[in-house]
Amino acid sequence: MALKKFAFKILDKDNYARTGIIETHRGKIRTPAFMPVGTQATVKACTIDDIKKTGSEVILGNTYHLMIRPGVERIKRVGGLHKFMNCDLPILTDSGGFQVMSLSKLNKIDREKGSIFNSHVDGKKFYLSPEESIRIQLGLNSDILMIMDECPKKTDNYNLIKKSMELSLYWAERSKKAFGNNPHKALFGIIQGGLFKDLRLESLKSLLKIDFDGYAIGGLAVGESQSQMFNVLDYLKDNLPQEKPHYLMGVGTPADILGAVKRGVDMFDCVLPTRSGRTGLAFTWNGKVNIKNNKYQNDDTPLDVNCNNLNLNKYSKNYLNHLFNTNEILGSMLLTLHNISFYQELMTEIRVNITNGTFDKFYDKYIDKL
Repeated sequence: MALKKFAFKILDKDNYARTGIIETHRGKIRTPAFMPVGTQATVKACTIDDIKKTGSEVILGNTYHLMIRPGVERIKRVGGLHKFMNCDLPILTDSGGFQVMSLSKLNKIDREKGSIFNSHVDGKKFYLSPEESIRIQLGLNSDILMIMDECPKKTDNYNLIKKSMELSLYWAERSKKAFGNNPHKALFGIIQGGLFKDLRLESLKSLLKIDFDGYAIGGLAVGESQSQMFNVLDYLKDNLPQEKPHYLMGVGTPADILGAVKRGVDMFDCVLPTRSGRTGLAFTWNGKVNIKNNKYQNDDTPLDVNCNNLNLNKYSKNYLNHLFNTNEILGSMLLTLHNISFYQELMTEIRVNITNGTFDKFYDKYIDKL
């Protein structure tokens, strides 16, 4: 039986905000969508079955981490990442460019060879070229692949950002060629250019000529303010192709997501709900809750009566406070699942309000609350 081709369809619009469906041969993804981060072939502290119960329809894996441990050949031998981690959801894999910048030691960039770096685990030397990144992602059998790009650290140096953006465009061409003809998969381009409007538009214009299945906004979530991030999205919102999905990489807080949806973004990923869950911070419809705070020792109410997924409201703040203050693993598991569930309920409410033409009202109600 022929595999279903990758496709994207817009269903409803409310100004720039829009709902849609991404079709993959492993299932549909309703947009706007949030992708839990499964960096090392696991969403930390969760089983895949529980992730599915939260309403998640796609997860993210990472080329950098998986090439280091356990290695692509080990995953490829069992048929790819889905079989390796027993996941039947679609998987998007990042190219590894951001992690090369943020984690690796002695990182060196070579125009032809790509990134040359030493593993943050054991110091072993690796080479990650655009072709190698795509080879690894195809070996992982990802459903949505990302081009290899250079993600520079936050800087106001225009010439440095311009040089990096031009290198990423060269690598984008090589990534597209290496990807070849894979209609049942998707390859997304990544728009770079820092906080500079002309560089962002130049990057997008060049990527459109290469032609990708979707377009990601990279180089953000590296320390810029929320208003700076929204400015970049404002530069791009009238120029992004409407018939392709738009993906804001590494973002973010609930308020970040609301502001980005308002500017036409369809896809998000971030470690925030899982990392916060492991450290005792819960996201709720009434704002953030630091469950370690002593005031919850005598609070027998649930985290959020309005968050109904997975029946997690049967656990009181009193009990969760105890779990975290005694370093019990169950605390991390429960709060991680709660946070992912909250994010997915947020995405559901966003989609409903776009469909109903009430997104601006929903945005105004929650932008300063969440």
